Amino acid sequence: MAPVGTNSFVLTVLFLNFFYSFVSCLYFNIGAAERKCFTEEIPDDTQLTGNYRIQLYDKHRDKHLPTPQDLGIFVVATDPDNKLVLSRSYGSAGTFEFRSWVPGRYQICLRSSSQRPLFPGGLLTVHLDIRVGERTNNYTKIAAEDKLTELQLRVRQLTEQVQQILRELDYQRLREQHFHEVNHNTNMWIFWWPVARSLYVVAMITWYTNSW
Repeated sequence: MAPVGTNSFVLTVLFLNFFYSFVSCLYFNIGAAERKCFTEEIPDDTQLTGNYRIQLYDKHRDKHLPTPQDLGIFVVATDPDNKLVLSRSYGSAGTFEFRSWVPGRYQICLRSSSQRPLFPGGLLTVHLDIRVGERTNNYTKIAAEDKLTELQLRVRQLTEQVQQILRELDYQRLREQHFHEVNHNTNMWIFWWPVARSLYVVAMITWYTNSW
């Protein structure tokens, strides 16, 4: 029988995968020299894809303007060890992607790739949809390229969903192990700090006593 915690995590992952299919892309405004960053918890060997589109926004007139041809975004992504995994300029609409090589928290930062300042009151509106793992697959394209039947496609989709859940479980175990290590170290520090402080006080009293 699987542990209760494992069963709960599997159910959580399944519910998240279900609700993710209904989440629309977010959007935000940034200035010409501003940078916006996000973090994503990703297992190892997992694909991340960001679909984006930018618009020029005039906050004084509260309306979007035609997007200039030279307007784009610059994307920088770093892994949990702060190592660079992506650093590239993109156009006004498109897709950026990378694959994780270690599990953990990845940071994704976006800013304007244009060197020229925007007009007063001008902002960039970024529409962004980040997909991780199995959700990055285009099953319509896969079915056409591999000539899969509807049943074969469904089996492949379920297989990849199970593989993604297993990667999530492995990552959860690593997080739990790290939490236990931090908790153990904290408890040891709490235990030994009063002891060390008491020994220090005794040593100082002994030194002052002998000095007399």
